[in-house]
Amino acid sequence: MSTASFNKKRLLKQYGLIIAGCLIAAAAYPLFLEANHIAPGGLTGLSTILNYYFHWPIGLTSLIMNIPLMIIGWRMIGAGFVVRTLVATLLFSLTIDVLVLKPLTQDPMLASIFGGILLGVGLGLIMRGSATTGGTDLMARIIHHHYRAIPVSAFLFAFDFSVVMLAWIFLSAQHAMYAIVCVFVTTKVLDQVLVGLGTDKACYIISKQHEQIEQRLMRELERGVTRFNAVGAFSGQDTKMLLCVVGRLEAVKVKTIVKDEDPLAFMFITDTHETLGEGFENLLQEDN
Repeated sequence: MSTASFNKKRLLKQYGLIIAGCLIAAAAYPLFLEANHIAPGGLTGLSTILNYYFHWPIGLTSLIMNIPLMIIGWRMIGAGFVVRTLVATLLFSLTIDVLVLKPLTQDPMLASIFGGILLGVGLGLIMRGSATTGGTDLMARIIHHHYRAIPVSAFLFAFDFSVVMLAWIFLSAQHAMYAIVCVFVTTKVLDQVLVGLGTDKACYIISKQHEQIEQRLMRELERGVTRFNAVGAFSGQDTKMLLCVVGRLEAVKVKTIVKDEDPLAFMFITDTHETLGEGFENLLQEDN
């Protein structure tokens, strides 16, 4: 594949993720958040509070607040990222106002949870497309550009916390608590979308019978095995450690093989969020 066609494919994937993410995230507002007056942080959360009092469109209000940030970001962060973010911000903001969807529930708790799920999935897809919906994320990047000592995450937390406090003051304590639930759910789902929903297991094995174990793993599971040189801190003796990444159901077979070959082996198994490479998902498929 030529560099030009690879870059074109990469660009199409980026904008495909951005468009899909904007539609999903925007749907959270008419379906769950707007009718229940839940302000899930960020500029759209602030716009939700303003909508409650002045009936200003949430999307348009958020878009107007984003304009100066886009101008500043263009100069400081770079055109590529800002162009993708501009597309995402326009589509996300306008879709919130254009989508005519009947609210699915009047229960604020259900709205907080399911609205947070939609937001998390949508924002995760947008970020996988190397963009954001502007707002506080862009503002945090701009401030971090000038004040490197302030982590981006610290500013995002401070702004979201401020919006929740405004919801407490101008709406009610209950609305603020529902907003916290929504932000929590959004963050958790967003993390899963960004790092993957994989259920693969990483198996680490320390055994004197490492040769027999690795041969059986490769033969019976048809999985690769990596062998590390290791030293026991207590005994000071040289030893070998094996690493084998397998599917969730295959982990049971790994334990059986290790038990058969060396009942005294030391073994621990951890979850992997995402596994890329031969035998799993191709790295090229993940390239954004």
